[in-house]
Amino acid sequence: MTPPASSWSTRAGRPQRAVLKGRQAVVANGLAFTAGQVSAVPGGDMPVDFAGQVRQTFANRATVLAEAGSDLSEVVKVNTYLVEEGRMEEFNEIYREIFGPDHVLARTTVAVGLWGVRLEVDCVAVCPSESHA
Repeated sequence: MTPPASSWSTRAGRPQRAVLKGRQAVVANGLAFTAGQVSAVPGGDMPVDFAGQVRQTFANRATVLAEAGSDLSEVVKVNTYLVEEGRMEEFNEIYREIFGPDHVLARTTVAVGLWGVRLEVDCVAVCPSESHA
């Protein structure tokens, strides 16, 4: 049986223009599953430099997680899609700044072709208020 939509989904303020209609996060069984996020801010602007894009992408991700009842400290899985394979070390440095050296989580990072952006990130996070004991 599917729970009522209000108990398992959220529509976050969309920092990016959606290509397809959908939710920015879906909450099920105490976990928030997020859609891919890029570095666009309301109005469609995007930081010019790669580091700024990484930080803005995770700031956008944090906004979506907050609306789903979670935050970056509750993330257990991150999928990252990078356009430039050579940016991996720079990405890793910023990633460590954001999550800290002690935050252990599952992670996948791949080099791909994207449409007009340098990276996209989706994740899975625990929603403490939704978790089952």
